[in-house]
Amino acid sequence: MSDSIAAEMRERLLELREELESVATTGDESSQVVELDQARVGRLSRMDAMQAQAMSQESARRREMMLKNIAAALERIDTGTFGLCRSCEEPINPKRLAFDPTALLCIECAQNAEQG
Repeated sequence: MSDSIAAEMRERLLELREELESVATTGDESSQVVELDQARVGRLSRMDAMQAQAMSQESARRREMMLKNIAAALERIDTGTFGLCRSCEEPINPKRLAFDPTALLCIECAQNAEQG
């Protein structure tokens, strides 16, 4: 992979990481513990709050996973293995990397992994 493409991917990954980290700070409020005080909150409102809490927790889990994937991709850029398929070691299509810069597999290996 050329140095200019690697630099472009690094920039994109850093921007994506920054976006995810800023979203994490605003999303923390929704994952707070739901109070079970029936005098303050009705049963349906509590159920809505619990559902919102579960969705917020899942979003936080996905954000953390994406942040780990971004860190791994940045490390691959540093070590010179970015853009190489983990399975067949062939170059990953630049269009695939443009869509998902954290991709570990070329499209063929990804399809094979999904099928079996």
